Amino acid sequence: MFKRLLQLPLDGRFSIFLFGPRGTGKTAWIKTTIPDALYFDLLDFELYSSLLSQPNRLEKLIPQNFSGWVVIDEVQRIPELLNEVHRLIEGKKIRFLLTGSSARSLKRKGTNLLAGRALTYHMHPLVVQEIEPQVPFEHIVNYGLLPLAVVEQYPESYLKGYLSTYVKEEVLQEGLTRNIGSFNRFLETASFSQGSVLNISEIARETEISRFVVANYFDILEDLLIGVRIPVFGRRAKRKVISHNKFYFFDTGVYRAIRPVGPLDTREEIDGSALETIFFQSLRAINDYYQKGYTLYFWRTVTDLEVDFVLYGKNGLLAFEIKRTRNVTSSALKGLKAFKEEYPEAKAYLIFNGKYKEYHGDITAIPFLEALQMLPELL
Repeated sequence: MFKRLLQLPLDGRFSIFLFGPRGTGKTAWIKTTIPDALYFDLLDFELYSSLLSQPNRLEKLIPQNFSGWVVIDEVQRIPELLNEVHRLIEGKKIRFLLTGSSARSLKRKGTNLLAGRALTYHMHPLVVQEIEPQVPFEHIVNYGLLPLAVVEQYPESYLKGYLSTYVKEEVLQEGLTRNIGSFNRFLETASFSQGSVLNISEIARETEISRFVVANYFDILEDLLIGVRIPVFGRRAKRKVISHNKFYFFDTGVYRAIRPVGPLDTREEIDGSALETIFFQSLRAINDYYQKGYTLYFWRTVTDLEVDFVLYGKNGLLAFEIKRTRNVTSSALKGLKAFKEEYPEAKAYLIFNGKYKEYHGDITAIPFLEALQMLPELL
């Protein structure tokens, strides 16, 4: 059902790191693409315990003169294992494919990620180009693009389970916080910042958690690959721009599973953030898989002129504004027009819920699903 776009240089001489949140399909891709690989899963408690106490036992698990790929799944669980991997790469020219759903323990323990002897790639939730046949777009908006959320009969239950078995347990297992209750309050409050400019002090007040701890929690979300902060674009700025980052959970289904919904919440508000998140996660995936080389930003001035996503790189400057509206209005175009005044060389797109493309001067309006399908050509 899924034809993944990820391409790794498996014929090369370098080892590989493959990072991505749990549930994005790293293991399934590896077992399908490299069925003859020697595979070690550090979620297996017996193997984990053995290698944790004696990392040098890894060599004894690899046959003499083995020339294939050695896969170590969830390598962040034993950061010290990378020293042994490094030694085997140098001494025996073994090629490793190392997967990770967290970078925190690797960074925290000063691991050097094999000193440049391994290439780094990322796997993301699905994009529409990978789903055959297409699922209803409403399903994607409601449940996101994690593979099991797309195919499960009860995706809402799957996403709730994903939160409890992965996000919260991962936090506890890595000893990232001693107070899971405060972290739960933080998660729910952070979900109201989806697609918004971060105000750490305000979140600290709402949760009654210190500002320092809240800032650390956002670091944890990024290190676990489930939260992303994007900076403001300010190159050659004429207008004064804000200085704070914008925040997203990595998948719209995960965002919706975390966000509490009450009688004062409108569907339009939540669906608007969900649509923006789908486009955001698709931008990240297509940029990585097609090696476009863009850096992702947003743009917002102190006078509240805003563009949701700005991509800057060797291939140019792109601006995308996401609107839930079915009609292109002057207010919907306001931010893009201001950005074009500032950066006339930019290509500007309004992504909206209409049926047909529209052209408003040098701004192109594209229906949402069509835009997702066109992303490889747009970038």
